[in-house]
Amino acid sequence: MKKYNKFLCVLCALFLLVTLPIPTVHAEEERVEQGDKTGAPYFYVETQDVSVDSFPLKKTSVTADINGVIADIHVVQSYANEGTSPINACYVFPASTKVTVHGMQMQIGNQLVTAKIKEKEEAKEEFEEAKEEGKSASLLSEERPNVFTMNIANIMPGDNVSVDLHYTELLTPTDGVYQFVYPTVSGPRYVGPVIDDSGTREEWVATPYLPEGTDPKDRYDIRVNLSAAVPITELASSSHEIMVEWEENTKAVVSLADASDYAGNRDFILDYKMTGQDISTGLMLNTGADENFFMLMVQPPERCDPENIPPREYIFVLDISGSMSGYPLDTAKELIKNLVSDLRETDTFNLILFSGASIQMSDKSVPANAENINRAIQIIDEQEGSGGTELAPALRDAIAIPNKKDVSRSIVVITDGYIYGEKEIFEIIHENIGDTDFFPFGIGRGVNRNLIEGIAKTGQGEPFVVTDKEDASETAERFKTYIQSPVMTDINVKFDGFDVYDVEPAVMPTLFAQRPLVLLGKWRGEPTGTVQITGKTGNSDYVQTISIAETVSPDDASLASAVTLDSDVLSYLWAQKRIERLTDYGLNESDPDVKEEVTQLGLTYSILTPYTSFIAVTETIRNPDKNSTDVDQPLPLPLEVSNFAVGGYLFGSEPAEILLIAALVLVIAMQLPFIKRHLHKRSA
Repeated sequence: MKKYNKFLCVLCALFLLVTLPIPTVHAEEERVEQGDKTGAPYFYVETQDVSVDSFPLKKTSVTADINGVIADIHVVQSYANEGTSPINACYVFPASTKVTVHGMQMQIGNQLVTAKIKEKEEAKEEFEEAKEEGKSASLLSEERPNVFTMNIANIMPGDNVSVDLHYTELLTPTDGVYQFVYPTVSGPRYVGPVIDDSGTREEWVATPYLPEGTDPKDRYDIRVNLSAAVPITELASSSHEIMVEWEENTKAVVSLADASDYAGNRDFILDYKMTGQDISTGLMLNTGADENFFMLMVQPPERCDPENIPPREYIFVLDISGSMSGYPLDTAKELIKNLVSDLRETDTFNLILFSGASIQMSDKSVPANAENINRAIQIIDEQEGSGGTELAPALRDAIAIPNKKDVSRSIVVITDGYIYGEKEIFEIIHENIGDTDFFPFGIGRGVNRNLIEGIAKTGQGEPFVVTDKEDASETAERFKTYIQSPVMTDINVKFDGFDVYDVEPAVMPTLFAQRPLVLLGKWRGEPTGTVQITGKTGNSDYVQTISIAETVSPDDASLASAVTLDSDVLSYLWAQKRIERLTDYGLNESDPDVKEEVTQLGLTYSILTPYTSFIAVTETIRNPDKNSTDVDQPLPLPLEVSNFAVGGYLFGSEPAEILLIAALVLVIAMQLPFIKRHLHKRSA
């Protein structure tokens, strides 16, 4: 009997191992010794070696000067080595997908080094050479449009190192609301079972994370200096407690109200409006030595409700992986309930739940009646969140659902976006655009905005981010308004008498939100002539003709104040827009012509790109013994993201499941004779 009970215990334990996404905790030394090639995120375990400072990043200070529609941002990362051995530090951090990084300086003691932009591989080689020679150096590289890595070599004991990064970002209002978002932490990326052609992952994915509830050892400070030519109203943050100091009603200084509330584990979000909801049409010009740049902002038309809304099909693709466990999934449930419950009786819908595998509610979309809606809500309510994040198979399943003629299909993806293979997702969507629009909803306080915005751009949709359950109902209502009544379609822009070239964007997308049209480009000659914007709004034709000379005005509230910023700001913004179009969210990265042009843009305009990096090196050899230790700065988990976000990759992936199931089958097979004898004795 004891043997039988022992066997049942083993059986139950193996069953739990197979079915539960157990977080994996192991130290960096164990990863290296075991030759981990999956490159998955892991939990940091602090070593007993007090000579090595494992947390060299001490403070991050963000200062954003928002003047008109331009945000000028400085991020200062302060490192220090409080151990007794030289170290090399690596830190992974995010930024908005819309920023242009165009400057970096490194200061060690009294030495100030201005970084140079170089081709990525050349910069990496120079950094490794400086590291080997014992020189202090810093290397800034782009891993994704919203994920950067900072590497610093030879930080000596007692050193204080600061690295100043310079960003520029264009802010445009949506439905009258301006929003400044500064992401503070890069969430863990799920790494699936398939390893890439080189046999390894990109190094940044293998990032150490502090377990849930662990207090970070660094400090994070954010300050926003907001200035406008008209009164500012409704200034608020949905992410952080803020303190606001006003100078009249057109200037405000925003800082964090509570220094003890760690700010670096969630996106910093600042919303505000300006008196007079209309966005002024205006032109901003820059005259350079070799090139002249312009930015034209055009007020969009009012949204018109179409008289006849066609029948619609909605396929909801919901992430129920380990990283969504708890608060994020609860928020997603609230959102999807609002979305499903708000469908019309003429609509049809379907539901796909995905983690390591996917579950489909029905083989074809069903009518949006009370019975089917209640069934969908019941399925959603039963989910808890576990396993990996295999979005690609779920998307393919959604696309494969049979669709009807003359029915407008929308695929709604609801996820935190913590996946590694964004490119595969964009490729799937790109191959299937036409009859289908894709609308992503990012769930959580620190979502992967590159994935969310990339799905929308590639899928001709609109991105949404939901940070808490209270926003779910309002966001669902906005989605309904956008999808049923676009502001303007079939947009075309024509210049007459104004000699422009290299205009971005080359093709204007459908305008779902009440957002101004923004054109960036180069010009020659005199700023004269007109620009004509045409399109369709509802069932009507839209035409707006603008005189170039009349828009160049120093009194323009929305644009003129930005002229006081860096004179190269328009060249940075234009180059970033050109790069976005060329790379197209990774869809063209294998094209050698695209790589060459993007590289040249980075070098010409001194900006960070997928193929260019910033490198700063001291002239003196500071570590002649060349005995530095590599340290990966651990990151905090994003707020309200559980440990399953890191551990889920192991048991949510196919190889681990196969191995455990095989072990279970082997144990059962070995015990079959014993089971048969036991049952035979009991029956006797």
